[in-house]
Amino acid sequence: MHSTYFIMIDGLRPDAITIANCPNLKSFIAAGSSTMNARSVMPSITLPCHTSIFHSVPPTRHGITSNVWTPMARPLPGLIDVAAAAGKTTAAFHNWEPLRNINMPEALTLSFYKNTSYYQDGDDIVASEAARMIPVHKPNFAFIYLGTVDTWGHVFGWMSDEYIKQIEHVDTQLGIVLNALPDDAAVVIQADHGGHDRGHGTEMPEDMTIPWMVRAPGVKAGYTIQRAVSLLDTAPTLAHFLGLQPHHQWEGRMPEEMFE
Repeated sequence: MHSTYFIMIDGLRPDAITIANCPNLKSFIAAGSSTMNARSVMPSITLPCHTSIFHSVPPTRHGITSNVWTPMARPLPGLIDVAAAAGKTTAAFHNWEPLRNINMPEALTLSFYKNTSYYQDGDDIVASEAARMIPVHKPNFAFIYLGTVDTWGHVFGWMSDEYIKQIEHVDTQLGIVLNALPDDAAVVIQADHGGHDRGHGTEMPEDMTIPWMVRAPGVKAGYTIQRAVSLLDTAPTLAHFLGLQPHHQWEGRMPEEMFE
């Protein structure tokens, strides 16, 4: 079992990583296993995507199809709920309030939220608080959500100069978080969806294709995952590093090929 961290960069397109000056992301890719062809879910919108990520089922199963939360059509426990039930300490740091519903009440040991995802420096406080609090509280699992790249896509357009510059800014904040984590931590970094023009939510490749990256002890360095990866695979992968069995209703599977 490893201290396990999940970092979300909302709206990050994989082809933008190639263009942007983002040394922390690129170093992370070089140190672990990754794919730049992972798949989102439909609708490729933030809350449906995150519900699918944490519960490892598609929106057709959980029933949340917009950024307005509704009770699950067929409830099942998500990653944070499973971890809490197993006695793990859990934390979340984010700046988009609907993410309060990715877990059941009282499943989190520690939570930080401030409504800053619509400001250029809005991820700075999330990164600084995560970097400050994680070494003190040492949660078994922490979720760190950085939301401003998506905002800049909506305001200026995906792949615009401003969007690329915001990725570069957030990459610096990512470095602050990564530097605060234990050396033997298991870390997954990904996006929830991409985008095109000033929006997302369609089945277009620009919306549906996401980066999915893992760095952990025993995971191959500089390896490109060959099998198809979906964001449904995230919760089972994080559960593995936490020493937990995936819930029997989860539909994703960890990509075994990434291990040495």
